[in-house]
Formats: sequence, C-alpha cells, structure tokens
Amino acid sequence: MKRKGFTLIEIMLVVIIIGALVAMVFPRLTGRGEQAKVSAAMADINVNIATALKLYELDNGAFPTTEESLSALLIKSASAINWNGPYLERKPRDPWGREYKYKSPGQNRPDYDLYSLGRDGRESEDDVKNWE
Repeated sequence: MKRKGFTLIEIMLVVIIIGALVAMVFPRLTGRGEQAKVSAAMADINVNIATALKLYELDNGAFPTTEESLSALLIKSASAINWNGPYLERKPRDPWGREYKYKSPGQNRPDYDLYSLGRDGRESEDDVKNWE
C-alpha cells in the first residue's frame, strides 16, 4: 500500500523556494514606509494646508502672520477681518507627529514658507518644504 504525502526533500525544496522569493522581494519593500510619510507630508504642505491658507487669504486679504501661525486657520485671529473658518478641522501634524513650521512672509517664498522637519526632527536634508 502506497502512502500519500510529501517527502522531506519536497518540503525542504518548497521552503527554500519561498525563502528565495522573500529574499528577493523584502529589500524592495523596506523604506516604503518612509517614502509614504514623505508623500503624505508633501500632500499636506502642497495641497491640504495650502488650500486652507489660500481660502484664509481670499477671505482676509493676507496670510496669517508667523505669530498667528497655522492656529489662525482654526480660531479667528485678531487680524482676520472676514474670517469664515475654521479652514481646517484640526491643527495639522506631520506624519512624524510634529507640528508643521510656518513663516509669513516667507524667507524662501514671498507669501509663506511651510515645511516639516522630517524624520530627524531638525533642519536638515530630509525636510519637506513648499519651496523646492
């Protein structure tokens, strides 16, 4: 009578093939999490927060000052003459959990500078900016 099943060699061969596939695919997947965070920060800076700032500027004639910060998009500031906010639902945080940096007027752009300090949390090459 013949027994049905797999031999040890067949099982080892399948394990080796799966291991080889994992070894080829895994390096391509590493680093994707950080790329996703950078993409999310770029979307916030160039679309989400930028749209809220433009609406604020249309309503009030100027962007919030550096001192008023992005909080002016949530709570009416003293300089807001025709505030129709809130322009955002909550104070924006970058994908690393820190507040976005905002300066108006900007040092790199005439209207405003908006950026995230990136993964390391300090001004360096990994910053995500609206002027580059």
